[in-house]
Amino acid sequence: MAFIYRGQMNHENVFDMSTQLSILQLMDMFPDDETAERWFVSKRWPDGVCCPHCQSKNVQEKTTHPRMPFRCRTCRKFFSVKSNCFMENSKIGYRAWALAIYLMISHVKGVSSLQLHKELGVAQETAWFMEHRIRNAWDADSIKFSGEVEVDECFIGGLERNKHANKRLRQGGGTAGKFVVVGVYDRDSRMVAAKVVEDTKSTTLQKFVTEHTTREAIVNTDEARAYWGLPRRRKVVDHQAKQYSIPETGATTNRIESFWAIIKRAYKGTYHWMSGKHLQRYVDEFVWRANNRELDAEDRMAQTVRDGVGKRLRYKDLIAEADKRLLCRA
Repeated sequence: MAFIYRGQMNHENVFDMSTQLSILQLMDMFPDDETAERWFVSKRWPDGVCCPHCQSKNVQEKTTHPRMPFRCRTCRKFFSVKSNCFMENSKIGYRAWALAIYLMISHVKGVSSLQLHKELGVAQETAWFMEHRIRNAWDADSIKFSGEVEVDECFIGGLERNKHANKRLRQGGGTAGKFVVVGVYDRDSRMVAAKVVEDTKSTTLQKFVTEHTTREAIVNTDEARAYWGLPRRRKVVDHQAKQYSIPETGATTNRIESFWAIIKRAYKGTYHWMSGKHLQRYVDEFVWRANNRELDAEDRMAQTVRDGVGKRLRYKDLIAEADKRLLCRA
């Protein structure tokens, strides 16, 4: 999906996707659960099956256990490719998991749990849980950029005028009641890092920037006072003065704003509603897709399998008491 940048600069497609699989190709790849299971095994253990409990490669295959086809001869535990990963203890078949991963890596603006439940033929609550398990596998690692970067904030949430009268905060301003997400885009690697933060104070935003950039980095920001005194070389564009790029210096924040545009369109057009408790997981989803966009579809699916090792998400933890500040409908 291409975004047209404001100002004089190259109109590159920042968040394009590489080669996709068609649905017909996907069905040929996964005609049944047994084939899908073998695919998961080959992607999780490309060098041969090893025990997820003790890492031993002394593994017995095709055991008599009804659900665990492997047994470690070292620690004597049974296991499957679902053990110790985002699919652990799931009763959903491997074919359905493969399709869920495919749909989530393929849709730039995400796929709702309501749509996924229709595609897979499972309950909506099951689809919602599956999606959050996959997002948990995409939990982003901290990245430090050393080149030229762009930093900006995004406000996620419904409009005050759309809320019920007794839920309006009456704080004034277009950002009242919304959650703050700050992000950094690296021009050299074309990678993104983003985090949900409590506020837009200078201490908060500058801490994020310093944690994700080296001292040699050149930071492009808007005119926000929160970035004054940032211990990095800085280029500034003044949006209030209708300035969006400076060709002479290359100063702009248009690329990170393109990333925000995708999330905002997904919020309004796909999800319609998010809670503060799960917002970071949604942000991680968009960051992961942006950072792995150059991989082919099957490679992105395989990367999801590898990223999900050791990242089990229990349902009781997912539905635990949420942040009371729920985002309202847009």
